[in-house]
Order: sequence, then C-alpha cells, then structure tokens
Amino acid sequence: MSNAVEVTDATFERDVLKSDKPVMVDFWAIWCGPCRALAPTVDAIAQSYADKLKVVKLDADTNQQSVMRYGVMGLPTLIVFKNGQEVKRLVGNQPRSAIERELAKVLS
Repeated sequence: MSNAVEVTDATFERDVLKSDKPVMVDFWAIWCGPCRALAPTVDAIAQSYADKLKVVKLDADTNQQSVMRYGVMGLPTLIVFKNGQEVKRLVGNQPRSAIERELAKVLS
C-alpha cells in the first residue's frame, strides 16, 4: 500500500492546486521502469514528510490533461506545487538525497 494518494485530472485542482500545504506530484506510468524504481523512494518521502508535504501520484497514461497542462515530457517527473504554483521539477529517477535536498529549498 502506497503512502502517496492517487490523483486524477478530475481531482487535481482540489487535491494539488488548492492544498493548504505543498504538494509533490509523481507523474508516472505502469510501463515505466524508472517510475517503478522511484516508487519506494516516493513512498518513503510521503511517510517522512507527512506533516509538511502532501505526496500524490498521477498516472500519466490515464490523465493526459494534467500531463499536457504541465508539459511533462519524460517519466518519472516530480513536480512540487506550493500555493497552487509549480516551484520545483525533477525529471528521471532521482536518489532520495537529491529529492530531499530540493524539497529543503521549497519547504523552508
């Protein structure tokens, strides 16, 4: 069971853009090997940062509207939103330390 909540095109505005705390969105797809490799890291971050960061997953195959709206060109892509605005983007499988370093910049 994932610690990250699943979002869709239909719930994106409510769950991400109108969130009262920063949100990290994991754009992924079932066929994407690097996405599957990154999944345990995303889950660990969701658990570790639960008090100050909401972590959600968006299936890029079934939610093309959000993929197009945010110009996601490669998977996995992690986008951090704060007050409804994109503040950080990481593309590709990243080590946890690199993700946490970038999160520190936007969560401070």
